[in-house]
Amino acid sequence: MKKWLVFLIMCMLGSISLHAQKFAYVDTKYILENIPEYQQALNSLDELSLQWQKELEQKYAEIDKLYKAYQNEAFLLTDEMKKKRQDEIINKEKETKELQKKYFGAEGELFKKRQELIKPIQDKVYDAIEKLATEGNYAIIFDRAGSTTVIYANEKFDKSDEVLQRLGYKK
Repeated sequence: MKKWLVFLIMCMLGSISLHAQKFAYVDTKYILENIPEYQQALNSLDELSLQWQKELEQKYAEIDKLYKAYQNEAFLLTDEMKKKRQDEIINKEKETKELQKKYFGAEGELFKKRQELIKPIQDKVYDAIEKLATEGNYAIIFDRAGSTTVIYANEKFDKSDEVLQRLGYKK
């Protein structure tokens, strides 16, 4: 019973202190969509990704061609020649998978390029939000685009356009 009483008092004290706090929200997806450099960076990443994907598809097509040729000629080959062709196909597959990992892996080229192009823009947005929060005395600014669930949001507390203005952009 005492635990419930303490819990109830803590909740009441917490709600009293919450009334003095200011809250706002932003939509970072909306903000980023309205920054031309962000869109250019995404387009650049898409082009690079497509280029690498085509390169990998060509290599896999080459491997497939080698494999089909091997299957068609296998009955004519000696065991030594079969082994040599199999090793060649296996090595090409390994090389292609390594290249795929190099381009698209967790620490691959695409990840590094994304960090290079996107991270500075995201950092600028975060800095603008932080400055807005400091100057506006906001205790918390929620991100409507993030994983935080916002059931209801009054548009008058949406500070996304203000963040864009601080970054020097208009809607």
